[in-house]
Amino acid sequence: MINMKILWNPWRYEYVKKTALSRSEKECLFCKLQNMSDEEAFIIHRGQYSYVLLNAYPYNTGHLMIAPYKHAAELTELDDSTLLEIVLLAKKAIAVLRRALMAEGFNIGSNIGRAAGAGIPDHFHVHIVPRWVGDANFLAIISGVKPLPLGLREAYDIIKKSWTLDE
Repeated sequence: MINMKILWNPWRYEYVKKTALSRSEKECLFCKLQNMSDEEAFIIHRGQYSYVLLNAYPYNTGHLMIAPYKHAAELTELDDSTLLEIVLLAKKAIAVLRRALMAEGFNIGSNIGRAAGAGIPDHFHVHIVPRWVGDANFLAIISGVKPLPLGLREAYDIIKKSWTLDE
């Protein structure tokens, strides 16, 4: 038998609770967020087919998501115009996060379906997680603490300002 270690991350409970409530209310979180104000929903940019927002429960400071306006569970349900815009927004997000937060690398991906780990399986979205050399250092490994050097509002303001420099 494999010796399984447990990673406790109780701060994620708020995310799990909101996701569960969203499912029980039959209201999609991404559909709800797109109808809120940019400030309230941490929306960085609104495109024609999709929008970019700051993840309110980030894995790292500056963790962005790109979601289409269309409620679709899989990228196979999206038209080419939407998919192209999502990729172009991901490209811009990388440039913005490099400039705004001096990110050194990125994890980019999507979890399609509950079996793949999707927290919100009914609405396709892409995660863009900025990374830095040493961001998974001894503090997280030994003490189980993940430092996030910026609060959400401060990260939002910095990223939003940097995003608009190119517009």
